[in-house]
Parts: sequence; C-alpha cells; structure tokens
Amino acid sequence: MVQGGVGLWQTPTARMAPEGSLAVNYTDNDVYRFWSANLQLFPWMESTVRYTDTRTRLYSPVPTFSGDQTLKDKGIDVKFRLLEESYYTPDISFGIKDMGGTGLFSSEFIAASKAIGSFDFHVGLGWGYLGTGDNISNPFCKVSDSFCTRGEGYSGRGGKVEFGKFFKGTTSFFGGVEYFTPIEGLIVKFEYEGKNYVNDIAGNLEQKTNWNIGAVYQWQDFDFSLNYQRGNTLGFGVSYKFNMHTVSQSKIDTPIRPLFDTQPAESMQELDRSRLYNDLYNHGGFVLSATHATEDEMTFYGMQLNYRDKNEAVERVGRIIASELPDEIKQYRIVENTGPVPMLETVINADVFKSAARLETLESNIKTSYSRQDTRASTLDDFKPNRTSAAFYSVDSFWIQTFGSPEDFYLYQGGLFLSGGYAFNKFSAVGSIKATLVENFDKFTFKVDNQDTSVPRVRTYAREYVTRSKVTMETAYLSWFDRIAENTYVQAYAGYLESMFGGVGGEILYRPVDSNIALGVDVNYVQQRSYENDFDFFDYKVLTGHATVYWQPSFLPDTQIKLSAGQFLAKDKGINIDFAKRFDSGIIVGAYAAFTNVSAEEYGEGSFTKGFYISLPFELFSLEPARGRGKLPWIPIARDGGQMLNRPVELRSLTEVRSPFYD
Repeated sequence: MVQGGVGLWQTPTARMAPEGSLAVNYTDNDVYRFWSANLQLFPWMESTVRYTDTRTRLYSPVPTFSGDQTLKDKGIDVKFRLLEESYYTPDISFGIKDMGGTGLFSSEFIAASKAIGSFDFHVGLGWGYLGTGDNISNPFCKVSDSFCTRGEGYSGRGGKVEFGKFFKGTTSFFGGVEYFTPIEGLIVKFEYEGKNYVNDIAGNLEQKTNWNIGAVYQWQDFDFSLNYQRGNTLGFGVSYKFNMHTVSQSKIDTPIRPLFDTQPAESMQELDRSRLYNDLYNHGGFVLSATHATEDEMTFYGMQLNYRDKNEAVERVGRIIASELPDEIKQYRIVENTGPVPMLETVINADVFKSAARLETLESNIKTSYSRQDTRASTLDDFKPNRTSAAFYSVDSFWIQTFGSPEDFYLYQGGLFLSGGYAFNKFSAVGSIKATLVENFDKFTFKVDNQDTSVPRVRTYAREYVTRSKVTMETAYLSWFDRIAENTYVQAYAGYLESMFGGVGGEILYRPVDSNIALGVDVNYVQQRSYENDFDFFDYKVLTGHATVYWQPSFLPDTQIKLSAGQFLAKDKGINIDFAKRFDSGIIVGAYAAFTNVSAEEYGEGSFTKGFYISLPFELFSLEPARGRGKLPWIPIARDGGQMLNRPVELRSLTEVRSPFYD
C-alpha cells in the first residue's frame, strides 16, 4: 500500500502480515513521497509509522526557520483483525489511519478480504480521508445526526487521538482484487478507491478515474512496485522485509558438552579445579567469583556473560560441572551475581540432570532437573568472593536521531561512550564521557525560547546540550546497591546522573523470582546542569520520583507493561505508560506515553510526551554468543511536560536475571 501497511494502492485490506514481520517502505507518488515502517505486533494487530513528504508545500513560510524544506507530516496507523478467514467467512479488520498527529490523512475503515484460488478479493468502507469521495451514505447517520459531520482540523496542539471524529462525516465504498500470477513473486493489484483529492494538503489534485492498477514483484526480502493511479499518475516503491521472530546471526561456538563418555573425578580431592573453572568461563560463559562445597553439593557463584537464553546457559554450565564433579556430589547450585550481590539461585539435581543429558529415557527433559529460586540464607552466608574491589571500563557506541525537524528531515549524532569506574564492596564510582564522531546537529538551530509557556524548561534546551562540544562529561556518580530482604533490593546514588541533571536519589524494588509482577519506588532530588560547561548547575531544582509496577501479563505472552505514577521533572504530576513486546530473536519493540496535569496548550506541539523504541540484542551482530543490548529511540516531538529523570542505573536492569524480559 502506498502509505504503508498491508493493502492495495490507496486502500487498506483486512489482511495481516505474519506475526513479527517488519517492513521498511519508500513509495513515490508524484506530489507525495512516503517513508514508513510497518510492524505486525501480534497476529491480530498491525501498526504503521509514516512520514509524508508533500512536494508542493514548504515546511513553513519562514526561510530562516526551515529553509526550502518541504512539508513533512508524521502519522501512525493501527489495524485490528476482528474475524479470521475460514472456508466460508472472510477476514474482517478494523483500522485507524493517521491517528495522534495533525490528522491530514485521518481515516477509519472496516475491510473484508476473501481468497478464492489465485485471487484475493477486498471490499471496505472508509471514513475521513478514505471517505472524501462520498459515494455512499454514512450508515451511522441513521443512529445519530452527530455522525453526519466530521469537523476539520485537530484539537489542542496536535498529537491526540481524535475519538470524537471516528466514523463521522462522508463515507465511501472501496475495493479491489489481487491476482497471484503463475510467475513466481509477481502480483497484480487492481482497485477502486473512494477518495476525491479535492481538498488534499498538496492541493486540488486532478483525478480522471477512481481505478488504480499496478504490480508488485517479490524478490527475496524485497518488494518492488509500479502502479498507475487516478488515470494520470505513475508511482513506484520498494520495501524491505524481515521477521523479528526468526532473524538470527550464525554463531561460531563450541557445542554443548556430551556426557556419554566423560570421566569425572573420583573424589573432590582429585577434582581438577583449574580445568573446571576455565571451562566454565571458556565454554559456559560463566565467570566465577567464589565456590563452596559440602559433602554432597557444590555451589558456584558468578556471572553469566555469554548466553542470553537462561535455559541454554544452565544446560551448558550444568554439563561442564557434571563432566568434572564426582558422583558423590548430588546437587549443584549456580548462583548468579550482579556485582557483589547474589541475585538468583538455580538448584540442579545432579542424577536427574545427567540422566536427561544422556537421553536415558524417552521423556528426557533437562529443564525438569533444575529449579530457580531466591538465594537462601545459607547460600548468602557461604558467599566469600575472591575479590571485593575491581576497576572496570567499557567502550559503547551511541546513536541519537530525530526525524521531521524544521532544519532537516533527519538529524543525527553518533559516537562513543567511554565509561569507567571502581567497584569496592557494594559501592561503585562511575564516570562516562561522550565523544561525538559524526553528526549533522550543526543544522540544529531551533529554539523555543520565545514560546509562552509556564512549564519549566527541563528538556527543550536539547540543542544547547548536544551542540556545545564534541566531548562532554555525561555522568560522574557514586552508587550503592544491596539486597535488604527476601526478593527486595535497594540502591542509592549521587552525582552527575545524566546529561541534563545531577543530584541524589534512591530506589527500592520488590521482584520475586520468575514472577510476572515487580514493584518499585524511586525518589530523586536533582538540579539542572548547565549547558555552558560540564560542571556547573542552573538554579532549577526539583523533587521527582515514581511508584512503578512492572507487569508481564499472561494473556499477552512476551509483553511487559510498565506503569509509573509520580512527579516528573517539570513538577507536573501524572503517569507514564510503557508497553513493550519481545520477539523470539530477542528484539524488543516498545512505545510509551506520559499523561500529566500539564494541558495540551501548556505542553505545546504534540500535546503530550510520547515515544517509540527498538531494543536490539548484541548477539544479532556478533559471531560469538553475547549478552547485552542497544536501544534505538524515536521521539516524534520532545517538550518539557511528562519528562522523567534518566537515572544512570535502575534496579530493574540490575535484577533482570530474576525474571528476565530484556535478557
């Protein structure tokens, strides 16, 4: 479909892509160009993010503000399947187009699709932009006269979902057919659209016919399209698709250790500890910090560095241990630490584990041989780490980007975070430097100094912060972290906490092992950092913090909902809602929105804070097993209301091994 999403040329269909499918699209249709990304979040839900470039309109009439850049409009579409196709019934879906933006292309539709042989037939009703042709009476007018008129423009400062306009105004019928030709990958599409283009943002566009025709050729992960629309317009497009469930990277890795012909030690006195510990690191990715042994069990304390899948990690480590320890050891305990704090205890029944690993029964299942639990009191008492202090460092890349700015459609900044510190007991002193290597943020000239707003400027000095210097001090802080009770953890921190704020704060988190719910509270007293140098502060101070619920609902597998209620940086009060979906590859896609007592008029363009992100596991880019991940955010418009402190470390990430979502 020209504007992104599964469809024909100008009209949507009821069809859905396979779950996890992500398509990145570019289409060119005379006066319009569309960049879009389409994601099949669930089997029954499709979402699309789109930018529309209108070649006939300037971004603004003020050259000093936006130069000769053409108008860019962002939009978000969603589609939900109401009925899945069967032998007798069609697919039926309901969708909303261009919601939460300026509403230039806002529409609602109901569509039905039915496949017969090599043909796929589609029909639908559209309202809003899809219904401008007004070729059929609005059926909802019979329910209430209020449905007969839609109204123009948008409320507030844009960015809202205009529920009050749904299914109102003119209505049009649309439909079409797809023919899957005998030529592999070639699809011919023929449609009748219900728009009239009279009041388009690009102007009054000539439309000689409502019929559009074209073809799509699918080659590997690409779709190439060519179409002829309105009886006078040639269009083309290209899409790249992959599935976030199945995308993977080939690995160079040692196979899991077989237990068929191993010769373990006869006794603990004969155990080759050096070989065991080296194998745990080299082949199990497990770095030991301490061990403890009794007559019939042995405990291993350490950190898993390589394997994101917890079951693979346990099996690899368990097989190495089983191949070395004598048969008199009946139980293995693997304790995963975060720094010096034991976090999770995995208890392995040695005999059951070895029997399953050797496939001694048809029902062999290694997962039944171990259980995960909170670290017991004796395990904590027995923990005597080899080292209580250590220096550390890391080099990480960063990429900051923004789309749709007045200066240029795409602004970016990339470089390195150079971090280092010293950990002693349960304290850490940490600092990081940001070194910019590539950017075009020199074009970033927009300020909001002259906007009349009562909201404190907590984030809209972004231009000043990111363009001041190629090298800046991002953070420098002291932190403390510990377990204070069963399933309960606490931390405190003080210093330069992020690029724009510094101060003191603390957090407490209750997180049972493998529970779908965790509860946390953070409180912070911070002051705004100066953008003129790395060390000074402005006068603005704020007490900010939130009570947070982390919930992984069982009725939506592989999802997490995070609800944070409290006071934000601009002293506004409200709630931030974050929804994340994890795919089998480890890729996580999320969206968030903050709703506070700052009104849409006070907030400014966009009406409220919202954003999207994609989190990518490092193992997708590595030939060897790896943990960790990087995050790519997209914030359509950043203003000052609903802004949270970017704390340098969160207990959620420190305790992730207890009930993994991101790991």
